[in-house]
Amino acid sequence: MAQGKKEIDGLLADSFKELACQNPIEKITIKEITDRAGVIRPTFYNHFQDKYELLEWIINRDLIEPVRPFIRSGLTTQAMTFLFINIEKEKEFYMKASRLEGQNSFYSIAQHGIQVLFEEVCGEHSQRRHPKYEWLTPERLAQYYGQSMVFVLIQWIQSGMTISGQDLAELYQYMISHSLEEALKDL
Repeated sequence: MAQGKKEIDGLLADSFKELACQNPIEKITIKEITDRAGVIRPTFYNHFQDKYELLEWIINRDLIEPVRPFIRSGLTTQAMTFLFINIEKEKEFYMKASRLEGQNSFYSIAQHGIQVLFEEVCGEHSQRRHPKYEWLTPERLAQYYGQSMVFVLIQWIQSGMTISGQDLAELYQYMISHSLEEALKDL
């Protein structure tokens, strides 16, 4: 029986994640991914351009898409809790992925995915009213919050996830809802 696109994408993603827990992502080959997934090499290229596009697909499937309904409903803390807990479930994989640098870095892939999500939400809100500050566009607001969230996320992952995802979500909510002056008082 032929497998569907989603099933094959999932097999390739699972294979990639397993390999990433054992080897640096930069050194993983497409052949290793397909061998572990039990598919032939051309199958990979029918689904993904390279392993970095596969990583982007994983981040979108496992992290961005599950929080979309929360963000769209204005439930930021719940979205962050869900996001951070999903990362905790696959701690080893995300610790390895967070070490990727450059054009295909985990930071840039995650930031782009989160920014696109925030742009959708900000764009919907901006259509309802006239902005108070002309320079503050939906794109800039989405970029600001996307960058700040991914910064916190990367710092948490690379520090060994020493606090729980729930605690980090509460901390992130505190940081985005308080001014610098207020936060300085709590240091």
